[in-house]
Amino acid sequence: MSRAFLITWSRSKIINKDFGYVVDGDVFFAVDKFPNYGKLSGQKLENNRAGERVAVDSRKRNPSDFALWKAATPGEPSWDSPWGPGRPGWHIECSAMSAHYLSFKFDIHGGGLDLIFPHHENEIAQSCAACEESDVSYWLHNGHVTNNNEKMSKSLGNFFTIHQITERYHPLALRYFLINAHYRSLLNYSVVQLEGASDAIFYIYQSLKDCQDALLQLQEEIPNDGKPAQTTPDAKECISKLCNEFQVKMSDDLSTSLILTGAFLEALKLVNNLLTMLKKKQQKQQRLLVIQSLKEIGKEVTKVLDVLGLQPPCSYNEVLLQLKEKALTRAGLVEDDVIRLINERAEVRRNKDFLKSDQMRAHLQAKGIALMDVGTETIWRPCVPVQQESEVVPSEARRSLPSLKLHKYADLDSSSPKKHIEFGGIKAICRQF
Repeated sequence: MSRAFLITWSRSKIINKDFGYVVDGDVFFAVDKFPNYGKLSGQKLENNRAGERVAVDSRKRNPSDFALWKAATPGEPSWDSPWGPGRPGWHIECSAMSAHYLSFKFDIHGGGLDLIFPHHENEIAQSCAACEESDVSYWLHNGHVTNNNEKMSKSLGNFFTIHQITERYHPLALRYFLINAHYRSLLNYSVVQLEGASDAIFYIYQSLKDCQDALLQLQEEIPNDGKPAQTTPDAKECISKLCNEFQVKMSDDLSTSLILTGAFLEALKLVNNLLTMLKKKQQKQQRLLVIQSLKEIGKEVTKVLDVLGLQPPCSYNEVLLQLKEKALTRAGLVEDDVIRLINERAEVRRNKDFLKSDQMRAHLQAKGIALMDVGTETIWRPCVPVQQESEVVPSEARRSLPSLKLHKYADLDSSSPKKHIEFGGIKAICRQF
């Protein structure tokens, strides 16, 4: 977005409407000109006592007035403007970008809990002053990610970049970790939880890969007559419950953390049960019901993953291999090491030294590698390292939701700022996927 656009927008949309005033090259927004100031946060102008936290600029008409444009300061970048050299204020940039790229009306605005006041309050004021039709339907304010229960910051040196985390954990595991907590909660960075997230998505994708592989082999048995698929009673109930829970929980303040439990896990369990049933002898009609049930449940689970951004961009087989590679990296091993230990353990088992066999299995499990004996073959998969399963997460790190829920701005009342709003509108959004 060009500087010229921002300056023109500030001058023609705000100052010319008498919502702003110029003092010594600075441009301020007059908050008392905007009747709904404080509506989002519940702050009242009369309660903002001047000078309690920061020195008040005596040039302001009201201590709560905020800068739209700041006059140039020696040694800092500046640009020419009708009011002299300077730079945009913190709040005006966001309003100008929103108007330029999204228009004055859009559905959802996000940001951290610490931005509700004054930043988002000021953003609303200047946007509505510039255009009376300006409207954001919903405001989502997310909690912070903490490390050892402290807010991550450069000054404390306790932060990690996404790149650093994804060197050891799959990006989809990180995403699962993030959405497995409510967006308003404080989320404590935890290796234990990331290991759990990795284990969870491995189970999800392995179940779906097995489902996909089975359906591919059974493709000729699936009718292609255009009629609605018939399923088992259990599958029908499972699908109904999954769809209903998804709608209800997404509509209740985007409770993504609750979607990945309950009916979702029951659906995956049923997928694996149906796969087991297919290995047994069945009458043709019953077998067809099982196959179609498998197909329909897999389809609904995939829809949920797609909305949550957890549907991988590659095949399930590829993402499973990637998850195994990350597990090996964390364990400090390569796959040849695991295969060598599997072969050595096979020899130990042939010699009936089962104590040593169990010790070898436990050695790998402590590193996050689980061995599974399937008939005469041993395969491996990532798991949560055993020594980390007993690690206690401090009670202070558990999720604590602030009292403010997702705000539907139109329904807010300055006299009752903590009114809980159901996000029913998300139903329409979800149905589009």
